[in-house]
Amino acid sequence: MKRLPPLPALHTFLITAKCCNFTRAAEALHLTQGAVSRQISGLESHLGYRLFIRQARGLSLTPQGRELLPRIEQVFGLIEEAVTEVDARPRALQIKAPTCISRWLLPRLMHWQKERPDAPVQLTTTSAHGVDFQREDFDAAVIYGAHPGESVHAQHLFDEQLTPVCSPSMAAGEPRWHLDDLQKRMMLHPTLDKRDWALWLKAAGAKPNAVMQGQHFDTMDLAMTVASQSEGVAIGDWSLIGEDLDAGRLMMPFDLKVRTGAAYYLVSPKRTAVPGALMRLLDWLSEQAAERRRG
Repeated sequence: MKRLPPLPALHTFLITAKCCNFTRAAEALHLTQGAVSRQISGLESHLGYRLFIRQARGLSLTPQGRELLPRIEQVFGLIEEAVTEVDARPRALQIKAPTCISRWLLPRLMHWQKERPDAPVQLTTTSAHGVDFQREDFDAAVIYGAHPGESVHAQHLFDEQLTPVCSPSMAAGEPRWHLDDLQKRMMLHPTLDKRDWALWLKAAGAKPNAVMQGQHFDTMDLAMTVASQSEGVAIGDWSLIGEDLDAGRLMMPFDLKVRTGAAYYLVSPKRTAVPGALMRLLDWLSEQAAERRRG
């Protein structure tokens, strides 16, 4: 297959054919007249035939030039159309979040996407609880832990509040339990060190060692899913399970909610200008979190 001519030379041919004058073509291309003339000569040498007839008062196309021109126009028209279409598509906002907040965050992002198709969002979930905007290409992130400090813009979403949860069928008509009832059920642990259950049991005045056996999971979200299937009692974060409680997938057999000192924050890099779509999304998520805090 014959090697294709350089795209810049074809573009120069297109502009020159429309102007029929090297000088005017050079002005349109912001090149010198000599540069335009050399590009056309090089293109003619590559193709093996003349494209223009040089005349005293300008240029005229040869038969080959006239045949080639509409096809080159079509090619550059398609390129322009493709670039315009891609530029018109909104860039998806890149959001990072730990898996433990998925139960709260995913339904809201799906609602946002339905209401705001002009501001698409791409969510990346991870077991990590932080973000490094210097090394990670995200527009914003949800982080878990202590306040991130002044290096980023941070909006407080909610504090972690631990409480036992189970499926309504496991409650068996007993909406409120005594601590002794935990010994009759399998306990679901979202961490290997059992620290969440230990913290809650201590605050409830129970002896942790008596009821600390059970099944371990890698994430709190997975423990919540298993609990909703009547397989045990999990320790969950009240801030994240509002939809599960409202839908009847989970229930709280105890009123006690224990704050751990950790919290969820919505963070974004510090910059002089924040894209409008990102600012609207961050503000909306903050409003959603405020509603949950009030709930």
